[in-house]
Amino acid sequence: MNGAKHQMNAVSTFPFYTLEGWEMSPPAKTDLPLKGDTVIENDVWIGQNSVILPGVHIGDGAIIGANSVVGSDVPPYTKVVGNPARAIQKRFDDELIELLLRFKWWDRSIDEINRLIPILTCSDLDKVKAEIKKQLG
Repeated sequence: MNGAKHQMNAVSTFPFYTLEGWEMSPPAKTDLPLKGDTVIENDVWIGQNSVILPGVHIGDGAIIGANSVVGSDVPPYTKVVGNPARAIQKRFDDELIELLLRFKWWDRSIDEINRLIPILTCSDLDKVKAEIKKQLG
């Protein structure tokens, strides 16, 4: 994601070095902003036409609303919307979030996930908590 950097410490931000016909070498890496890796974790829903900016970390189970511009990190299991994107609510209570982060259903085998589908798609969150607690031992 950092390949589309523009030099911001000069008069022009235009990347002349990317086009033929201009006599310019690429700027030194130290003259280009580096925001770090963009990380999108597991089971994240990104709405249509959303933009994730460089260096952003989106936690497991987050939901990014359609047309959002995400310029800062999104905690796990949090819904964000808007431009700039802002958190509007957690998807679940802290206990269930902690259980899901420990459970990591996405790291399991296909057969295990197939067996887990009834609990992964259950809207009775108390039942989900109980089942995950049982499976975690």
